[in-house]
Amino acid sequence: MTTTAEPPTDQRAPGVLSAPYRALTIGMVALITLVAFEALAVTTAMPTVAQALDGLYLYALAFGGPLASGVIGMVVSGTWSDLRGPTRPLWHGTAWFLGGLVIAGLAPSMEVLVAGRIIQGFGSGLLTVALYVVVGQLYPAALRPRIFAAFATGWVVPSLVGPAISGLIVEHTSWRIVFLAVPVLAIPAALVMRPGLARGDRYDVRRGRLWDKRALWAIAAALGVGALNYGGQQHGVPQIALLAVGLGAIVVFAPKLLPRRTFALGRGLPSVIALRGLVAAAGFGAEVFLPLMLTRERGLSPALAGLVLTVSALSWTLASWWRGRPNHRFGPSVFLQLGMVAIVLGIGIAVLTLNPHVPVVVGILGWGLTGFGMGTVFPTLSVLVLEYSERAEQGANSSALQLSDSLSTATVLAVGGSLFAAIEPHAPVTAYLVAFGVPAVLALVGVQAARRTSQLRQ
Repeated sequence: MTTTAEPPTDQRAPGVLSAPYRALTIGMVALITLVAFEALAVTTAMPTVAQALDGLYLYALAFGGPLASGVIGMVVSGTWSDLRGPTRPLWHGTAWFLGGLVIAGLAPSMEVLVAGRIIQGFGSGLLTVALYVVVGQLYPAALRPRIFAAFATGWVVPSLVGPAISGLIVEHTSWRIVFLAVPVLAIPAALVMRPGLARGDRYDVRRGRLWDKRALWAIAAALGVGALNYGGQQHGVPQIALLAVGLGAIVVFAPKLLPRRTFALGRGLPSVIALRGLVAAAGFGAEVFLPLMLTRERGLSPALAGLVLTVSALSWTLASWWRGRPNHRFGPSVFLQLGMVAIVLGIGIAVLTLNPHVPVVVGILGWGLTGFGMGTVFPTLSVLVLEYSERAEQGANSSALQLSDSLSTATVLAVGGSLFAAIEPHAPVTAYLVAFGVPAVLALVGVQAARRTSQLRQ
């Protein structure tokens, strides 16, 4: 497979904040940051929202709904970007995202709020894939590691301050501000991008249907994600049935949405896509249990347990910017293997804190190692997926990259959470070992996938 042609831009541009790219970079990173902040802030605010709207029975759907609709948005955005260019799906995605937030923020009932969240999730899927295609078309290859490092920071920084800010807003004002504040800030960020996006309007229009069979497969996979997410909150027979239906839908339809031989770790692009799913499932699948373990088994306060996530967020940011520096001596495959090994070691060190004789600081430092691995792997994969894509394939392949992330994470969280809930009442230590063991195994598989991300020389 040949690499994509470079966009008609100045190859000697000194950085992503140089004159040709400054406004576009600032606007995109601001938009990414606001999407990330909203996701984290809503998690903090949702218990209050459900109580205020008397909608606890829809609590799980408030999270599963946008995850499912986001899958559809990603696939549609990939097809749309390849057929018409990324500008239209980016603007439509921004509009759907902000519209959903406004609906949720003004919702008179939990049903309306969930509807707003589903609309918002669809918009988020549209715009995040379109942003990747914008990078592929408007930034030269030398700058792509840096812009993806900036994207990573846009996700990580809100993890440091988002929950705290959301908690203060909910406690001292109104939960509705958590939803309504983001549109006020996102509209200026989107408008800042307009001059830079104008360069992307010179796109050869291709024939094709936007709502093709891939969109139908995406809907089926989205229903599977929804069933997994909702089933993970249930008990007994309903839980088993929903998990079975959800897993079945993903197993059947996910391969149709990803490159051939993705699950076989085919060399090159298939392994890049597979590795994105493995690293996301390993990192996030273990992360959700770490604060729980530290508070319940080691007696830490929620604030101190949250410090672990802060340390990993900082190490993630550091690794992303290090990876974005030019003139590295090693190729991408080496960085990917290094990152996956760091994740495996980080998970293993964190689990040691189950032993009361191991200082908690050991677990904190270990999880910082995991954050370093995540920060190394994520931007590297984003760069590779564009490098391995023809110009007319950037949308589909960027969509596949993020679909792999979403589908793998949703599956591991649902299955891992269900196993933990079933085992923990009888054998707490075993439950934690399983909860961390599954992600660790996935990370080990990721080491092998990382070795296969380089293409065969022709």
